[in-house]
Formats: sequence, C-alpha cells, structure tokens
Amino acid sequence: MQKRLGAIFLLFCLLAVALIGRLMYINYVSGAKYEKIVLSQQNYNSTVIPFQRGNIVDAKGTVLATSVDVYNVILDARELTDASALAEKKRSGKGKEIVDETVKALTEHFSEIQEDQVRRELQENPNKRYIVLAKKVSNEKMTAFQKDTSGKNSKVNGIWFEKQYTRQYPYGSLAASVIGFASDGNSGTIGLERAYNDVLNGTNGRSYGYVNSDNNVENTVEEAKDGNTLVTSIDVNIQSIVESSIKSFNDQMIEARGVAKTREAMGGSAQGSLHTSVLVMNPNTGEILANANYPGFDLNKPRDISSYYTPEQLSAMSAQDQLQVLNNIWNNFSVSSAYEPGSTAKVLTMAAGLETGTVSTSDTYDCSGGMQVGDYYIHCWNHEGHGHQTMQQVLQNSCNVGMMQMVAKIGPENFSKYQARFNLGQKTGIDLPGEVSTASLLYTENQLASNKVSLATNAFGQNYNVNMMQMASAFSSVVNGGNYYEPHVVSSIKDEQGNTVKTIEPTIMKKTVSRETSDTLKTFLKGVVEEGTGKKAAVTGYSVGGKTGTAEKVPRGNGNYLLSFIGAAPIENPQVVIYVVVDQPDAQDQTSNSYASQIFSNIASQILPYMNVPTVNDQAKAAADQAARQAKEKGVDLSGGKTNTATTDTPNLNPDESAAGGRSDNSSGTGYGRSNAVR
Repeated sequence: MQKRLGAIFLLFCLLAVALIGRLMYINYVSGAKYEKIVLSQQNYNSTVIPFQRGNIVDAKGTVLATSVDVYNVILDARELTDASALAEKKRSGKGKEIVDETVKALTEHFSEIQEDQVRRELQENPNKRYIVLAKKVSNEKMTAFQKDTSGKNSKVNGIWFEKQYTRQYPYGSLAASVIGFASDGNSGTIGLERAYNDVLNGTNGRSYGYVNSDNNVENTVEEAKDGNTLVTSIDVNIQSIVESSIKSFNDQMIEARGVAKTREAMGGSAQGSLHTSVLVMNPNTGEILANANYPGFDLNKPRDISSYYTPEQLSAMSAQDQLQVLNNIWNNFSVSSAYEPGSTAKVLTMAAGLETGTVSTSDTYDCSGGMQVGDYYIHCWNHEGHGHQTMQQVLQNSCNVGMMQMVAKIGPENFSKYQARFNLGQKTGIDLPGEVSTASLLYTENQLASNKVSLATNAFGQNYNVNMMQMASAFSSVVNGGNYYEPHVVSSIKDEQGNTVKTIEPTIMKKTVSRETSDTLKTFLKGVVEEGTGKKAAVTGYSVGGKTGTAEKVPRGNGNYLLSFIGAAPIENPQVVIYVVVDQPDAQDQTSNSYASQIFSNIASQILPYMNVPTVNDQAKAAADQAARQAKEKGVDLSGGKTNTATTDTPNLNPDESAAGGRSDNSSGTGYGRSNAVR
C-alpha cells in the first residue's frame, strides 16, 4: 500500500513537472499569441494607431502630397455621466455644472458641434463610450481645446481625441492629373496616388488597454508602420512654367473669342480649348519632368466643379452627369486619350524609310497639290502644291504628297514593322494608371497591303491612333540616337526613415534607329523650325528642332482639329523634349498650328535657361575649344601661319544666324496670334 501511494505521488509530481514545463514552453513560444486571445475575451479598450501615408515629392524634394494629422472628437458619455453623478452626490447642482462646462467648451472650440447634439447623445446613450461628435478637426483646434480645459479647476470630462490623417496637397492644382488624390480610407483614386497605392500605404498599429487580475491597467502598444515616400522626376519649377503657359494660352483664346458669351451660353464655363496637354521629357532617361492638362482641378477639392458651371446648371445636373464631368476633368489626356497624331508622325515614317534603305536623302519628290491613290484623290494641305522638293524639304513643308510617294517605296511590311519598333499600338509602361490601349487602332500589315489609301494616309499620321506618351517616347528615341526608354514618373522610393528602398533606373526597351538616321532627322527637324512650318516654335539663342502636326478629327468635315508640336533642344544633343497638344482650340479657324508651336516656344524659352541647356553661342564656344585642344594635341597653331589638312566644322558664332534667325516677332512672348494654316 505504501509503495502504491509512493508511486502515485511520484507520478503526480512527474505530471506536475511536465505540466509546468509545458506551460513555460507555451508562454515562451506562444505567450504573445495566447495573451491576445485572452485579451479578446476580456472587457478592454482597443485603439487603432493609424499609419501615416507616404509623401509624394518632386525631384528636388519639394512636397507635392502629404498626410497631416487631424482628429475626431470623441465623447465618452459613460465617463461624463459618471463624473456628473459623482459630483452631484458630493454637492447638489455640481453634476450639472460638469455637463454644462463640457458642452460649452465643445461648442466654443468646434463650430461643427451643436449643444443639442451633445445633450441628445448623453440622454439617449448615457452608457456609450465612443460617440463621434466631429471629424477631422485640425491639430491647432485640438491643441487649443486641450490647453483651455487642462487646468486643475476644469470641469470638462469625457472628451478625448482620436488621431487620424488627411491628405493635403500644398500646391493645389499643380500636376493634379499626375499626382492624383486619395479618398477617405487611404485609397488612391487617380494618378500616382492610385498607381502606387500599396507603396504609399503603411500598416495600422494598435493600443490595447485592459484591467488585469490586480485591477491594474495594462497597456500593450503595437506601433504603426508608416508608408513609403515617392520621389518623382517632376520638377515643380518646370511644371509651374508649363501650367502657366497653358493657362495663358487658353485665357487669351477665351478673350479673343469675346466671352461676352456667358457661361450659360457656353453650356458651362468658357474654355480656350477642349483639351490642352503638355509633356516635358528627358529623352536620355525617359523621365517625365512635367505633365500638365487643361482643364484642371484642385487636388484639395477634386469634386468641386463650380468654376466650370453655374449654380443653376449644377442643380439641374444628375449625379451621373456630374460624375461624367469629373471623369473628364480628372482624365490625364497625355496617358488616357487616343487621337490621330497628324504630321508629327511624318518623322517616324521617314525614319522607317531611311532605316530600311527604301528611301534616301538624295531622293526628290514632286507635289502638285494632290495625288491619286486607287479610287481617291488625296489632297496635300497646300492645294497649290509644293513643287519639286528634296526629302528634307518634304518634312520642312510638311508635304502630304511627298510622304505618300515615300511610303509607296517603304511598303506595308516595313511601315508596319517600324510602327511596332516605335512601340505604336503598345503600352509604354508609364507608371501612371489608365494608359489607353491603341493596339486595335492601328492597321495590320495585311490591311495596309490590301488598302493603298490607308497606307498613304498613315504615312502622314492619319487613320491610326496613338497617345501622347507613345509619341513622346518614340520621338525621343529618334533624337537621342535610337534608344527607346521606358517613360516613368517615379525615380525612387524611400522608407519612413528616409532610406532608399528602390531606385528606378532608366530602362532601354529597344533600339529604334541608327545614330546615322538620328543625326539626319535632327538636321531635318532643325530645318522645320528655321525654314519650315515650325518657325513659331523658335527660341532666341537656342538650337531647336521639331515638327508640327494638324489632324482633322472624326467625323471629317466638321471643322474640328487637334494641333500639336513636338520638339527638342538643343537639337544637336537633345536634353529635353517638349510635346504640346491642343485639342479643338476655341477659334473660328482651328487649323492654325501656330497655337501649339507658340506654346512650345513660350515654355522652352523659360525652361531651357533654368535647365542650363547650352545656347547656340555656348555650343559654338565648346566646339571651338574642342577644336583648339585637338589641334594642340596634333601640334597645329590655329593662331596663324601653320596650316593643317584637318578641318573642324564649327557653328556660326553670330546669334542672328542661329536657329532663332527665322523666328517671328511675337514668338518670344505669350501672344498667340493667328496665322495661315500650316501642317
């Protein structure tokens, strides 16, 4: 019996040791996990600690989008009721004082809180511990309330503040369609806010508060992890110049049309154009330096369309109508809209011909004002004709007949092949949402082979569609020596400590043309600005090359046009590409391509000095210095007597004979005068 009891006792001890050991193991390995389970079954307070959404900054660190702390005003009705009851027990009337002083403090500091609102909550929900009285009050208001009610004699009870964040855009409408905005709940709606929503968002933390077995308050805090910051390639100064130029143009168009036309007569606010959009790109990296669209909107009030419609018009609008207006305003035309490029595409057609060897710079073309293609007689924009022309003159004159003769040599196979090489019909990969697909808006090789009219009109940018990002990227590859870079807006991503977690390096997606073809076309493009249809795009002191575009919109014959100009500077070694599109200018004659060219000139004349782009004189001096160094290395004295068979092609130092020589009188300002229609 004694042995049996001993065995049982020993077994009990072993089980106790095993149990204690198991409990220690569980506590060590899974203590936190089970603690949370226990907490979830207790009566405790749990408060969310919100994360702060990451900033969006420009290339130099200027904040474009940020999250600022705001507070919800919370009423703990039970605490206030209990405090009032306790005070009433001590002295009659004291309880009422506590409620009255609390209500008074709330209504004095927060205009959105009404006295009857607070008293109703206290009466209907006396035991409720979480009642939201006001949302998103500023830090300044919250601090003032706490300061005024924190004294030892204060009778204010049952009020606390729940921290949140709200998105703020310091520059309002600047780069609105690029930055985008986030709605409540940290959900990006458009732009970078949407494209990088997960990167910008962090993870909420939580504070647990509960009463333990000893009636002591225990607190457990899991800190929030804030979101990452986007560093963009956007330059606030360049963006501001672009937006100012767009606004100036549209304001002058409205004024020129004599908007004694009221907003009611216009069916809304008067606009200088249906859309005006500008892209500024670094052709050697694919970085977007600026992207602006008209009409625009204020990121801090993205749903406010009162500047476009009268109160009467707004009240007559259905919710669906207003949403349609908002979507139109929020749309980033540069990315999300497709259109016929017009004559800017002639550069790509010529590139295809030169690369395939089907055409040569020595070829000549004759234009009598039109050309018979199959059953159709297709006019040149100049019905009188351009006569006998070189290949360069075809581009300078923007001659449609010359381009049709050229594409007949290139053929449908080569033409279609080079459309694909220039990435037309394919998405560019731009890191902005909503890039429109144009794959179904291009003719296939077989379709072009069976339809000579389509091939002919495609040669000068008609009957197929692109978006601005596609054209800017393709053109950049032509002028940078043939490298097609993937366009992008974000340069790097930084964590909450400011450490770089990702760098977006320039990515060459493909090779489009040879250096030889690039150099040839840059010479042609310079001629367009100096001698051809792009004279209004000239910038005093700078070597500029580019191409005009005029596309008649569908349905044809309605007199609606999309005008454009795409150019680069300095054209010999481009550091910037600027692409301007004006969709349906509010003018009697929409075909005046000087509109887009003058916007280009106005922008370029301001940003080129800002970017330290070398002038013609700078380039000439650099070339002369290089020639002197090379001569010195060869032992040649350039100052006198000794000569050498080596020669140096040095640009003319006379600024009057520079790229600006063909410039018109008003091209340096912001005046947008009408001129004869050009293509």
